[in-house]
Amino acid sequence: METSIIKIIIVGLVSLIIAIILKQYKSEFNVFIPIISGVIIILLLQNNIKEIIELIYEFSGKASINASFVKILIKITGIAILTEYAVSICKDSGENAIASKIDFGGKIIIMTLSIPIISSLIETLIEILP
Repeated sequence: METSIIKIIIVGLVSLIIAIILKQYKSEFNVFIPIISGVIIILLLQNNIKEIIELIYEFSGKASINASFVKILIKITGIAILTEYAVSICKDSGENAIASKIDFGGKIIIMTLSIPIISSLIETLIEILP
């Protein structure tokens, strides 16, 4: 089922209104607003995300691409998106040092996950080159 952009905009605008009101009374709770709104938006998009993943697997099957590599690439993409989301929340809250640590951690995990793909690529190059 297609998620309407209207629903996402409504979640965003309601979150904005709550954040503006909350800032006047309990500004220390403002960090929770983007987290909660982000979770709601992800829940609204879960069917779309599922459709994208299924389509990627379908195309990779037709192209005879190793399914384990596709799984790794989907994980890497998910980690990159979630890392960027967490970094944005930290930066919005003024915690740049924590944001940079999360960013660094995400990059290291992505590099670790990509090792099988890189090693397979190197093995293929070694076989091709004389």
